[in-house]
Amino acid sequence: MKDAVTLFLPCASGSEAWLAEEVQRITGHAGEAGRGGVWVQGDARTAIQLNLESRIAQRVLWPLADGPYRSTEDLYALGRRVQWAEWITPQQTLRVDVVAMQSPLQSLNFAALRIKDAVCDTLREATGERPSVDTRHPDLPLALFVGPDHAMLYADTSGEALFKRGWREDTGEAPLKETLAASMLAAIGWQGRPEDGPLLDPCCGAGTIAIEAAQMACGIAAGSLRRFAFERMLPFRPHLNAWRDLQQAARSRVHAPAAPVFAGDVSFRMTDFALRNARRAGVEHAIELKTADALQRLPPAPRGTVLMNPPYGERMSAKGSHAVGERIVAKGTGTDMAREGFEGGGSSAEFFGGLAAHWKRHYAGWTAWLLTPDMKLPGLMRLKESRRVPLRNGAIDCRLFRFDMVAGSNKPPAREGT
Repeated sequence: MKDAVTLFLPCASGSEAWLAEEVQRITGHAGEAGRGGVWVQGDARTAIQLNLESRIAQRVLWPLADGPYRSTEDLYALGRRVQWAEWITPQQTLRVDVVAMQSPLQSLNFAALRIKDAVCDTLREATGERPSVDTRHPDLPLALFVGPDHAMLYADTSGEALFKRGWREDTGEAPLKETLAASMLAAIGWQGRPEDGPLLDPCCGAGTIAIEAAQMACGIAAGSLRRFAFERMLPFRPHLNAWRDLQQAARSRVHAPAAPVFAGDVSFRMTDFALRNARRAGVEHAIELKTADALQRLPPAPRGTVLMNPPYGERMSAKGSHAVGERIVAKGTGTDMAREGFEGGGSSAEFFGGLAAHWKRHYAGWTAWLLTPDMKLPGLMRLKESRRVPLRNGAIDCRLFRFDMVAGSNKPPAREGT
């Protein structure tokens, strides 16, 4: 295992620049943003830090081998270049995942099989035994990237994807990934500092945005509640004391929330899910949750920021309805757009028009950000956006629209409880 390598951190398309800034903040090393991720120079401690602290990265990958290829036999030869006895014992397990971009290979499964063969053949020659495959919880997860003519093989030090923070058990349909919520917060510049002011998600579903924000406001490390693959990898065993030190340092940094977070949903079921998720995430005390219709909820503070992932064209209802929202296909995408927790009762045009009118009446001085695949959303709301940020929600091309709310009259905005 080399002392220093070029780590690769994949992320959602559109999040690369924010991830590079986050990497610099966590490690002190400048990250190089590229298509689909960030590269950064680092050692074992750097990889451990990034797994624990990164909110935007999907994984932390350690390079093993790379080179040109034309066939799966070239991939087998690539795999044979690695000293596998330094990474895995015959009693341990492995898995190979393959990501391809414009690859000439006919079968990615066969590509994964040839890398597995390279590992097993190397270990059999060295020890007389071979490791087994475990597709769910392998000791050594491997990631193979194949382009048109070049391949790169990595050890996946994360194991499960980093959006799996360890607190989500209750979800609605198509829940927002935690890494995307963190990207949204990075995009709007809200980092949980006192100067960032209050944050409100009035359509919170199972609470992803609010919980991510509250953990930031409390200084809670993103990976503090979960385990990682590097804990079982042979080259990282000498660094496990450093890993425990980093965990302890992260726990000692937790503090009372530096900025208030408010959230709610029209569905009692979803606010209950959000509450239970927040409790597991250690931020129940840091979020004020309320079951309320977004079209009626008054602002919890004179000024602040709304950040929400609204329903994508589903039907919506007033609080207490038990009708299930319609699942739809976004025009031109073929993608099922149903999202967590929204329930049925009115058209999206009526909802967004009513939301804009409510905000203009009561949320003067607030800034609102909405993530949507509907490029016509500003027209539905009859508002002019001041900014639009490209982001991808999985395979869905979205925009994060910013609206600066101006009063429809000179009346001071009402507040909750008044």
